[in-house]
Amino acid sequence: MIRLLIFISAALILGLGFLGRVQMDKDSAMAFLLGSLTLGGGLLICGLFTIKMLWHGVIGAGFLALLGLSRSILNFPGIAKFMSGKSDNGNAPLFELAVTLICAFLLIQIFRAWQQERIRRSLG
Repeated sequence: MIRLLIFISAALILGLGFLGRVQMDKDSAMAFLLGSLTLGGGLLICGLFTIKMLWHGVIGAGFLALLGLSRSILNFPGIAKFMSGKSDNGNAPLFELAVTLICAFLLIQIFRAWQQERIRRSLG
């Protein structure tokens, strides 16, 4: 189940990057596309790692989700400006918020899977 979630998260982030390329202005679109290709591609590689070595890929995806979340949290002032109508970046904060939510959800699910595995191993 966690493997599928990693692949879905990677596909969503990659899709958001390409959608942002069409929806945003040129400069912020290229920066967002590069970031989403990096993060989504990394998650895709971690998803491929889970095929042979499950926990190596899951831990790698958790680390990437943590990095993506920490980078996206820096964009919260832009989201506040967007909500108040004073945004200079158009709709870029919405795309960044979507990546933040995907990374947060993935990180929580990876942590839950890790906890369940710890319990399973301790019980026998």
